Amino acid sequence: MARASLSTPVACTRVSSRRADAPPEQPAEQPAEQPADRSTESSAAPAADRPPDDLHEWISFEDPDEHRTWLFDATYLRSNYTCIYGCGCKGILDEPAPELQLGCCSHGAHFADAADVKNLEQYVDRLEPHHMQFHTKLHKKGYLRDGDPDDDGNPTTVTRLVDDACIFLNRVGFEGGVGCALHIAALEAGERPMDWKPSVCWQVPIRLEHSTDESGHVTSRMREWKRRDWGEGGDEFGWWCTEEPDAFVGSEPLYVSARDDIVELVGERIYETMAALLERPNWVPLPHPAVRRR
Repeated sequence: MARASLSTPVACTRVSSRRADAPPEQPAEQPAEQPADRSTESSAAPAADRPPDDLHEWISFEDPDEHRTWLFDATYLRSNYTCIYGCGCKGILDEPAPELQLGCCSHGAHFADAADVKNLEQYVDRLEPHHMQFHTKLHKKGYLRDGDPDDDGNPTTVTRLVDDACIFLNRVGFEGGVGCALHIAALEAGERPMDWKPSVCWQVPIRLEHSTDESGHVTSRMREWKRRDWGEGGDEFGWWCTEEPDAFVGSEPLYVSARDDIVELVGERIYETMAALLERPNWVPLPHPAVRRR
């Protein structure tokens, strides 16, 4: 069975990516128990003694085949974050709106490049009316629009909006199912939803970014998607999932539940190295800030 991808799934779908021959699951992180404060003085620690609010641990290693250093946000990847679309996701509007079930789709999908657009074209042709609420609109006026120029002034492409959200998003009440029409059709075909979708739709809220120093050495960082990664509008969201304990309820650590997504981004060999480091014995992972704030 094809599993639900990490982002924008069918409502309340949670399908494991774990292989039948995989090693035993690692337990999802739980907040570490703190020793009771036996002091007769105030329990509030001085500001200098308190850890930063958004403290994360990272792991790093050199790529065996390239001039590249890999950095992984161990705190996020070892957390039990999971997409809760249809299970309490409050969306990315200015005010929380879980009843609308819009997820991250309110502004449409921004394509990475021309190849990303081309990939979607082959799957759009396979959509049927029972998959997609706005199938008629799709064929009347298309599904693409011009986005705002990027930071370098280059043109961008975005999926068209219908009724203030992505044209591919089926709304509450549609008989074919609430959620991404591409996701629904992929599952029906027994294929991976991530292969059907624009890349941003299956990557969020995992972010992989690269930088190159003056010697040509590349540093690749995998981390959680922050509000700032949405641009100026991110600060206006009434809710964002990686900041809230509501979304840290998965039955597996994120690096396990999102295995397919991570392998697609970094490759099998790098994933296995990362996983071995995340699973090393006698390491007590730092709980995610959203969990620590519970």
